[in-house]
Amino acid sequence: MWRLKAVVISFTVLWTTCVGLDMKFPPGFKFGAATSAYQIEGAWNVSDKGINIWDTMLHKNPSLVSDGTIGDVACNSYHLWREDIHIAHELGLHFYRFSISWTRILPTGFPNKVSKDGINYYNKLVNGLISKGIEPIVTLQHFDLPQSIQNLGGWTNPLIADWFADYARVVFSNYADRVKSWITINEPLMVCDAGYNVGLLAPKVTEPWLGSFLCNKHVLMAHAKAWRIYDENYKGKYHGKVSIANNPIWLEAKSEEDEELAELARQFGVGRYSDPIYSKDGGWPPAIEKLMSDYSKKQGFPYSRLPTFTEEEKKIIQGTYDYYSLNHYTSRVVRPAREGEEPGPWYVSGSKELNAILEAHPRWRVSDFKYIVIYPEGIRRQINWITKRYNNVSILITENGLGTKSSDMHDTARINYIHDYLEQTLLAIKEDGANVIGYTVWSLMDNFEWMFGHTMKFGLYNVDFTDPLRKRTPRASAHFFKNIIKHHSLDVPRPSHDTREIKYNNANSISSLYILIGLFSLGNLVSYCF
Repeated sequence: MWRLKAVVISFTVLWTTCVGLDMKFPPGFKFGAATSAYQIEGAWNVSDKGINIWDTMLHKNPSLVSDGTIGDVACNSYHLWREDIHIAHELGLHFYRFSISWTRILPTGFPNKVSKDGINYYNKLVNGLISKGIEPIVTLQHFDLPQSIQNLGGWTNPLIADWFADYARVVFSNYADRVKSWITINEPLMVCDAGYNVGLLAPKVTEPWLGSFLCNKHVLMAHAKAWRIYDENYKGKYHGKVSIANNPIWLEAKSEEDEELAELARQFGVGRYSDPIYSKDGGWPPAIEKLMSDYSKKQGFPYSRLPTFTEEEKKIIQGTYDYYSLNHYTSRVVRPAREGEEPGPWYVSGSKELNAILEAHPRWRVSDFKYIVIYPEGIRRQINWITKRYNNVSILITENGLGTKSSDMHDTARINYIHDYLEQTLLAIKEDGANVIGYTVWSLMDNFEWMFGHTMKFGLYNVDFTDPLRKRTPRASAHFFKNIIKHHSLDVPRPSHDTREIKYNNANSISSLYILIGLFSLGNLVSYCF
C-alpha cells in the first residue's frame, strides 16, 4: 500500500512539474510569522505583572528544562519590541501573530485589577506594527495561565470559562478598534493532553483519567464565550474575525486495514477539539462519544470520562468561528496495538482508549526536535480532511516550522521544510480546491522553546542569548521567506549550496524511482515532458 501511495504522490509531483504547476499564491493570500508572550517577552516581574504557571514551575525547578534556562528574560521583547517590529518589517510580513500575557493585563488573573502598564505595552506593539503596514493577529492565551487560576483547578474548573471571558472582554475593549484577527486559545490539545494528562507542560498535572477531558470541554466553553463577546459587541463595528488554534498531527493509516482506526484517531485528536465548534450538529464526534462511553464502563466508571454537553452548552459552542486556525508540524502512522503491546498516552505514542500505536514511518525523517517527523504531504492531507469535514471552511495556517539544535545561519533544513510544506499547501489550494487564506511560520526568531529552553531553534532570525541586547540576525531562511513574500510565489531561488538533491524524505526518492520506471510505458507523457 505504501508503495502505491508513493507512486501516486510522485506521479502528481512529476505531472505538475511537466505541465508547469503555477507556483504563485492566490491573490489575497497572506504570509506572517508567530511568537508567544512567555517565549519572548521576559520582564516576568516588571511593573505589576502577575505570576503565571510557567513562572511558578520553573522558578521552583529550572532543571525541568533541558538546558536549565527559564523565561525570565527570553528574547527581552518587552523592552525590545521595536526590534521585533523592525525585523517583521524587514521580512515584509503581511501580519505578525503574537500573544498577550493574561497576567500582564490582569495581574490577579481576575478583572478586579487592570494593569495600565500592561495595556500600554501592547498598545505600543499594536500601533507600531500598524504603522509599518503589518497586521497584528493576537492570541489571548498561549499556555501561560495565571497561577491564581491554576490554584483553583485551572482548566479543569468549569468556572474558568467565565474567568477567561472576563479577561477577553478587557482585551477586546482595549484593542478591538485596531486588531481585526484574533485567536482565543492556542493548541488546546497541548493545553489539555500535555498539561493535564501526561504532565509534559505546565502545570504538569499527571492525571490519566479525567484531567484532559474536563480541560477539553472547558477550553471549548471558554473559547465560545469569548467569541460571543466579540461577536455581540465588536464584530458589527470593526468586522474582525475570531478563531481557536488547533494543532492536529496528520494520522496516516499504516495499511488499508487500519484506515477505520486511523479515521477514529483523527476524530479523537482533531474532532474532539473541532466538531463541537465547526460541525453542523455540534457536540462531540458521535463515534468518540460512543467509544469513550463504552471504554469508561469497561474501566468501571459509572459515567463517561468524556463529560457530556447539555443542549444549551452545545448551542453556545456551535458555530463560534470565523475561520479555522491550523497549527501543523508533523504526522504519524496509526496501527492497532499488538498482543501484549501497551499503548502510551495520547499524542505522545498512542492511545489506550483506541488501543492504537502512533509511530513514525521508517521512510520519514525525524528532525532534531524528535516530535517533528518530516512528511510534507501530511499538511495537504490534513487540510483536505478539515475542508471535507467542516464544509470548506477557510483555513489560516497559524504555525508551521522546523526546530533544529544548530544555530547555523545557513539553515538549509528549515528552508527545505518551509518550501516543501508550502508546496503541499499550494497543491491543496490549486489541485484540491481548499480555501487556505494564509501561512504563518513558527517562528519569527529563536525563543524560549518550553522544555527545550534555548537548545531548540525555530527562528528565521537567530537570537544571541549570550548577548544582553539579544541581537537578532537573519538566517538564510529569513531571506528565502522574504523572497517568497516579495514575489508572492514559491518559485524563488534557494541558497547556492542547497543540498536539496539529498532528500530528507527517502520515501520521495524511492517513490520517484518507481514512477520513473513506470513512465517508460507512458510514452505520451514522456514525449510531452521531454
